[in-house]
Amino acid sequence: MATLATTLCPAKRCSQGEEDSGVQQPSTSSPDSVDPRLARQKAAQFLKKAETNRRQIEMLDKERTLGIQCRRNGWTDVSGYLEEFEKVLEEERNAERMNLQKQLVKIHNGVRKFQRQLIDVKPTAELIERLKEIMSEVEISINTLKEEQRSCFEELLKEERTCRQEITAYEKKIENWSLAVKSDPKLPTAPAGKTKPPDRDLPAEVRAMEAFLQKTGGLCGGWDQYDHQAFLKVWTKHSGQPAYRKEAKLYLPTKTLEEIEQHEDWHRELMYLQDRKREAIQRWKANKQRERQTRIQSQEEAERREKEAKSQARQHRNEEEKREAARRLEEWREEKRRNKEQEEEQRMAEEKQMRRQAKEERRRQLEVKLTIEEQLRLRREEEEEQERKRREEEQREMERRRKEAAKGIKRFNERDLHKLEAKLQEKQLREKEEEDRQRRIAAKLKEKVDSHVSRDSSRLSRPTKGWEERMKHIGPSGAGPVTQMFHRAVPTWRQGL
Repeated sequence: MATLATTLCPAKRCSQGEEDSGVQQPSTSSPDSVDPRLARQKAAQFLKKAETNRRQIEMLDKERTLGIQCRRNGWTDVSGYLEEFEKVLEEERNAERMNLQKQLVKIHNGVRKFQRQLIDVKPTAELIERLKEIMSEVEISINTLKEEQRSCFEELLKEERTCRQEITAYEKKIENWSLAVKSDPKLPTAPAGKTKPPDRDLPAEVRAMEAFLQKTGGLCGGWDQYDHQAFLKVWTKHSGQPAYRKEAKLYLPTKTLEEIEQHEDWHRELMYLQDRKREAIQRWKANKQRERQTRIQSQEEAERREKEAKSQARQHRNEEEKREAARRLEEWREEKRRNKEQEEEQRMAEEKQMRRQAKEERRRQLEVKLTIEEQLRLRREEEEEQERKRREEEQREMERRRKEAAKGIKRFNERDLHKLEAKLQEKQLREKEEEDRQRRIAAKLKEKVDSHVSRDSSRLSRPTKGWEERMKHIGPSGAGPVTQMFHRAVPTWRQGL
């Protein structure tokens, strides 16, 4: 369970880093177009998975009371190793989180720099090149971050599968503890079952290894298969160094250090026997190879003699076949020549028939052509006659219309002259009436003013009625006070002249 907890914690860290990168990366997204609905579905699935992982981590954090139980049971080495391992994982998580934050800040700065370059600038070739460089750097940073996160996720998935398999194995092992097989603590014995007696024809090394496996408990040395696999994993990881025992104790909590050392001795002995077996098998294979080569050489010699006899028979048969083929070829050539002569005669007859048909076709076409030309000539003459008649008809129609137009013009001129004479007479009549009216008016006016008027010279110096009314108030001397005297205004352009 502790291994699963340490495996899921980096998964949470990477998922959080991916969420952070997803928050800050929209401004630098790749130019590929993505369906928004599909992107939302993927985001929802990712968030749901992250929430599930978070809940699992919380549950596993609560289950970390295993360390206290280990201390109570006296397993101080296991609990201490777990604490050290957890510290190492925590440091790795912090370092990876810092690295992720640095990459995100770098991408963010690149985007900001790209935005600043687009403010109040003129599009030039240097600016476009600079923008291309910035965009390529940002894209490379994003792709690098995505590739690192992808590889991290793959590693975490592999570790998760491994941990799941180990947990399943441990659960099965815990369930089968009550059914464990009693074994000698010093030397494991083979499990009960039927064993195949060694073959006497096998090399001594092979028989020795099979006897060793039967005596010590099979390929797992009397251990459970999962325990043996865990032992091999740790032993291979440390290359057989003594430091592996501390970690092996963590993977094998039911085994003591003495049992682990005995299993190590058994494993070394097994490896030594396997090497001897491998060498013996190689020697056996070399002997078998030599025997097989000898047998093959003898078989090849027999096959060679048989092939020579077959080749002679085949050569004789080939000669017979060649003669038969030559005879059939000659017959085929003769038949082909006759067929060719027949085809040539048939072709000549067909060509003669075709020439005759072509000549007949040309004659028929010439007759048709002459007939068509005659019809065209007659039609052309008919059209010319119709055109001549149409022109004569048009000429007569134009002459008739010209005469009618001349008559109409003469009639219109006579009508205009009559109207003009009528207007002149009417005008003269009006002028005469106007003269008569003016003469009558003048006679009437002459009758009115025809009277004798005497001239009165004193009338010029006599005061008017208005002056007499004024003199009544002022007096005859005219010495009254003058309160105001009005003058006409003088224009500005005449002042001072």
